[in-house]
Amino acid sequence: MKKIKLLFVMLFVLSSLASAQEKLLTIDDIFTPDPKTRTSIFNGKPTAGVRWLVDGTSYSQIQPGEGGSLGLYRVDAKTGKTTLFHDASKIETALAAAGLKAEDAKKLAVQPSFEFNKAQTATLLNSDNDLYFYDFSSGAAKRLTNNADEEKEADFSPDGKMVSFVRGNNLFVLDMTSGKETQITDDGSEKFLNGILDWVYEEELYGRGNKRGYWWSPDSSRIAFLRTDETPVQNFVVVNHQGAYQTIENTPYPKAGSPNPTIQLVMVELRTPRKMYAETSNYRPEDFLISRVAWSPDSKRVIYQAQNREQTFLDLNAADFQTGKTITLFKETSPAWVEAVDNPAWLKDGSFVWQSARNGWKHLYHFGADGMLIKQITSGDWEVRDLYGVDERNNFVYFSATAFDPIAPQIYRVKLDGSDLKRISTGISSHAASFNETFTHFVDTYSEPMTPAQTRLYRADGTLERVINENKVEVLLQYKLSKPEFLKVKTRDNFELEAMMIKPPNFDGSKKYPVMSFVYSGPHAPQVRNAWGSTTGMWYQMLAQNGYIIWVIDNRTASGKGTKSEYGLYKNFGETELKDLEEGVSYLKSLPYIDGARIGISGWSFGGYMTSYALTHSKSFKIGIAGGTVSDWSLYDSIYTERYMGTPQTNPEGYKKSSVLTAAKDLSGKLLLVHGAIDDNVHLQNTMQLVYELQKAGKQFDLMLYPTARHGVTNPVQVKHMRQMMTDFIMKNL
Repeated sequence: MKKIKLLFVMLFVLSSLASAQEKLLTIDDIFTPDPKTRTSIFNGKPTAGVRWLVDGTSYSQIQPGEGGSLGLYRVDAKTGKTTLFHDASKIETALAAAGLKAEDAKKLAVQPSFEFNKAQTATLLNSDNDLYFYDFSSGAAKRLTNNADEEKEADFSPDGKMVSFVRGNNLFVLDMTSGKETQITDDGSEKFLNGILDWVYEEELYGRGNKRGYWWSPDSSRIAFLRTDETPVQNFVVVNHQGAYQTIENTPYPKAGSPNPTIQLVMVELRTPRKMYAETSNYRPEDFLISRVAWSPDSKRVIYQAQNREQTFLDLNAADFQTGKTITLFKETSPAWVEAVDNPAWLKDGSFVWQSARNGWKHLYHFGADGMLIKQITSGDWEVRDLYGVDERNNFVYFSATAFDPIAPQIYRVKLDGSDLKRISTGISSHAASFNETFTHFVDTYSEPMTPAQTRLYRADGTLERVINENKVEVLLQYKLSKPEFLKVKTRDNFELEAMMIKPPNFDGSKKYPVMSFVYSGPHAPQVRNAWGSTTGMWYQMLAQNGYIIWVIDNRTASGKGTKSEYGLYKNFGETELKDLEEGVSYLKSLPYIDGARIGISGWSFGGYMTSYALTHSKSFKIGIAGGTVSDWSLYDSIYTERYMGTPQTNPEGYKKSSVLTAAKDLSGKLLLVHGAIDDNVHLQNTMQLVYELQKAGKQFDLMLYPTARHGVTNPVQVKHMRQMMTDFIMKNL
C-alpha cells in the first residue's frame, strides 16, 4: 500500500511539473512590461546600474525602494550590506532653499543616477535648463546658472573646483568658489559647435549617447575641445506628422560622398585663457577626421587620433600644448580600413597599452611614450573585446576576449609582458566585468540562452567572493521552451559560420518545418551569442512554439572573428554576406526535417538592408521582413559608409552593385517593409525610394510605418503592435 501511495505521489509531482511547463507564449506575455521592473517579466530582476565607488570596497547600485520607485544605494561589496546612498529629503530641502520649486526639488532628489565629481562627494543637477550643485557631505546646495539657455554636457574638473558646460554651442567654465563664469569661446552658432559633437561624429566615431566634445587635462588647468564647422554640410529634413502642424527637424547630415564638417582641435589654458590650435597642416580639412582625443598624464600634450575620410589609416598624434606642434607617434594601416577603438590606457611611466587590429585580430600592445613598440601583449586567432584596465601594482592587464569561444566573451588577465594569460571567468557562456579602481575585485554579469543575467562578485584572480544576484526567474518554468542549439556551418572555403537553431518544443524529426531566419550581417556585429536573448529571444521561442524553426547565422564579415574576416566586403556590400547566408540555407536544406521551400529572412538596419538585398538578389527566401532599411548606400551617412565602401565618386560600381534600388525589379518573395517615421539615422527616405522603385516595377509588397519612432521602435505600445504584425505576416505567408 505504501509503495502504491509513493508511486501516486511521484506521478502527481511529475504530472504537475509537466503541466507547469506547458504554457505557450503570447505577445502580451513577452511585450507587456512588468510595472515594478519596467522590463519583461522574463528578464527577472537583474542588478542594474552597478558603479564602483572610489573607496574600492563598495559600489552604488540602482534598485527599487519603498513603493517600488528606483533609488540609488551604497552596497558593501563583500558583505552585501545596503544603505541609501543619500538622504533624498535633505537634497530636496537644500534644493528648495536654493530656489527650486518644491515639486522639481523632489523629482531631482529621488532620481536613480547622479553626475558625480571625481571624489563622489558632490553632484550636478539640471532642472529647467539650469545647473544646481549639491554637496553630499555638507548637505548644501546652490544654483550655478540662471538664464534661458540650456547648459549641456556639464562636468566637474578633475579636482572638483570648477564646472564646465556648453551653452549656445559655446564652451564655458564656472569657478565653484567665486561663482565666476568664464566664456571660453564666443563664435558658437547653429553652424559652429564648440565642445559638443555633431550628429555624425557622435553616431559614427565617439558612440551614440556620447555628445561631449571637450576634455579636461588631468591637472585641471587646461581643456581641449573640438571646434566643428557645419557650414559645408547639407541639412536633412525629418518631419513629425503628429499634431495639427508638422514638427520639422533640420539637421546637418553628411551623406556618403558629400562634404563632412571640418574640425579643429583647440587647447585652452584656463588661467589665461590662452588658446592654442593643434597643428594639422598635414591633413586637408575636407579629408580629415579626429576620431579620439585624450590628454597625456602630465597634462602637457593632447593625444589625438587622425584619419582621412575613408579611414584607410589612423595616425596617433601628440600635440604640444605650448606650441601646438604635432608629432605622429605611429600610423595604423590595413588592407582595407582602420577603425578607431579607444584612447591609450596610460601607465605611470608615460607608456601605454594600445588596442590594435594590425595583424587581423584586435590585440593588446605596450608602447613607450615615444610611440615605439615595447611588446605585443596578447596574440592568437581570437580577439580582445574590452580592455578593463591595468593593475600596475601587480603587473596585470584585465580584459574580455573570445579566446575560449567566439560566441561567448570571457574575462582574462595577463602580465604586461604577455606571460601568464589566464581566464578568470567560469562557465561556457557570456561574461562582462566591472573592476574597482584597485583591481582587487570585479562584478561579473553572466547569462546563458535559458538563464537571464546573474551577478557575482569575484576577486581579481577569479575566486568567487559573493553571489550578488542569482536572479532566478521562476516564471520561465511555466512555459514550454526549447533550448537553443549552437552549430558551425562550413563554407565553400572552410570558414566556420556560427549559427543558432531553436526547434519547436514538440519537435518531430519525421516532419518538415518552415524556417524563419534572423540576420544583422553588418561588419563585426555578431548576433549568435551564448547569452540571454531577452524579449527578442522569447519572441523567437513563441514562433518556435507555433511550428517554426528559428535560425540565426553570422556571415563571416559579421562574425567578430578578427578584422581580417571582414575585408571581403570592402567596397562591395551585400555580395559576400549573401553568399555566406546562402551557405546556411544550403545546410538547412540538407536536413531531412527542413522544408526548403519555406525559408524566411528578417533584419533591422543593416539587417533590413541585408533582407531587402537578399530578396532582390536571390531566390532562396519565401518571405522577408526588412526594418529600418538602407536601400542605397549613397543615402547613408559619410563616416560609416565610406569606411567600408569608399565614396560614390571613387567606387561608383561598388555602390551600384550594392544597391537594392537598382535591383527592385528582381524582387522574389513576399516583402514587408517597416520603418520609423522620424528615423534620424537611416532616414525614411530609404524605404520611400524603395517603395517607388517596387511600384514602378509592378512588385507588390507590404508596408508599416511607426509615427514617433526613430531608428528603433521603443514605445511599448508600438513595440507590441510591431511584433504582433510581424508574427501575423510570418504565419500568413510562411
